[in-house]
Amino acid sequence: MDSRPLTDRTVVVTGAARGLGAALAREAARRGARLALLGHEGAALKAVAASLPGPALALETDVTEPDALAAAARTVHARLGAASVVIANAGIAEGGPFLASDPVTWRRVVDVNLTGSAYTARAFLPHLLATAGYHLQVASLASLGAAPLMSAYCAAKAGVEAFAHSLRAEVAHHGVAVGIAYLGWIDTDMVRDVDGFDVLRELRAAMPPPARRLDSAERAAGRLIHAVERRRTAVYVPPWLRLVQPARAALPPVVLRVSRRRLPRIEARGPVRDTGPLGAGGRADRAARERRQEG
Repeated sequence: MDSRPLTDRTVVVTGAARGLGAALAREAARRGARLALLGHEGAALKAVAASLPGPALALETDVTEPDALAAAARTVHARLGAASVVIANAGIAEGGPFLASDPVTWRRVVDVNLTGSAYTARAFLPHLLATAGYHLQVASLASLGAAPLMSAYCAAKAGVEAFAHSLRAEVAHHGVAVGIAYLGWIDTDMVRDVDGFDVLRELRAAMPPPARRLDSAERAAGRLIHAVERRRTAVYVPPWLRLVQPARAALPPVVLRVSRRRLPRIEARGPVRDTGPLGAGGRADRAARERRQEG
């Protein structure tokens, strides 16, 4: 294999304005790739693009709008060439009891994480078929084991895992590879917001020490881009998460036992409320939707 397999290749990253997405863009650019950055925050995307050492294109795009994604795919092809790698990273989250959640926000979390990932694949799959490329779906520890008070996020991340498995089987004979990134807690705005809510912080603290450790976005991006270069079917950050795969059937009873012990004490202190969108990315998504509704 070429020691620099991303050199002069076009790499698309969604959710690239900040956090892990921006770190993925920087790492791919460092390895010689041309970058197409997609997301809500135009100014932040342009700032990331300007900071990269090679060619980069910033496209303000909502991943839940197929027409906008199709237009972005055409622009990427015209300006940078057909994409060889697509990283479906865009995602938002909310926390709180399911019954207290805002139905619109709950659905939006599923739409961005799951439907947006599928729309991203649909828009760029012609590129990947032409280049025998690679699609990386960013999933989560939540894909392996669901947690209380994060029902929309867990449902969506379980869904993207199933979608990626299905897509892989569908396109493998065309030379297109599909990988899944299983991520633990990454030090991003969204996770910092999780720790800003007592109930979510307590539930994270109840996890075994390795499971609640934060990894930096830069460290995670390095592992993911390394996996991209090798067209891996799965990548785990931290690496020990791969040990959860064979034991995942045992996780729901464990989570249930912990929740039965912890949640009554939390609820006794007062009502547990919905958090609304978590992190700057979640708030930017809400602001963008509100602007469209006003327009």
